[in-house]
Amino acid sequence: GETQKMNLFQSITSALDNALAKDPTAVVFGEDVAFGGVFRCTVGLRDKYGKDRVFNTPLCEQGIVGFGIGIAVTGATAIAEIQFADYIFPAFDQVSTYKFESSKYRYRSGDLFNCGNLTIRAPWGCVGHGALYHSQSPEAFFAHCPGIKVVIPRSPLQAKGLLLSCIEDKNPCIFFEPKILYRAAVEQVPVEPYNIPLSQAEVLQTGSDVTMVAWGTQV
Repeated sequence: GETQKMNLFQSITSALDNALAKDPTAVVFGEDVAFGGVFRCTVGLRDKYGKDRVFNTPLCEQGIVGFGIGIAVTGATAIAEIQFADYIFPAFDQVSTYKFESSKYRYRSGDLFNCGNLTIRAPWGCVGHGALYHSQSPEAFFAHCPGIKVVIPRSPLQAKGLLLSCIEDKNPCIFFEPKILYRAAVEQVPVEPYNIPLSQAEVLQTGSDVTMVAWGTQV
């Protein structure tokens, strides 16, 4: 099929475009999302899909994720953006702890209902000048929470396929986006939607002595 040269942020925009076009229940929301986001990952989507499907939220991470949970449990598709991964901690309750716990919806209901239509996006990692509020990598906290998947791409091609897989997965997912790679190398990325399996390692080199595990910018 048709491909285009895309960097990582463009491939994410393409994935969101595909998801909104395919699923009429899908909505994208977060702080400054309507005008394109601070990293421009949602640019043009409000004009294309309207203010009811791509919209801003108050500056309240608890509210953003809690709103996403409410959308997801009704059967619609929620794609929430936390402006920086560093700011996701106020929403810890909503993501995984004792009260709202999107990650435990399936377990606590005996699989009668779930929060699988929730994807939380967040720019992740350091860029060299973000100080303590724009440089954190909090994936380890969430990787230890049963019921939620944590995904971090390393390239434009991976970013689109993995994000679409997160959006379609029947478990809540957190998709951390390495912001230092947003405008780095480009790849030929399919214009049409495609999926890359979650929970499956990409083996870059085989051997018999040492296993090295890495993700995102480390790769």
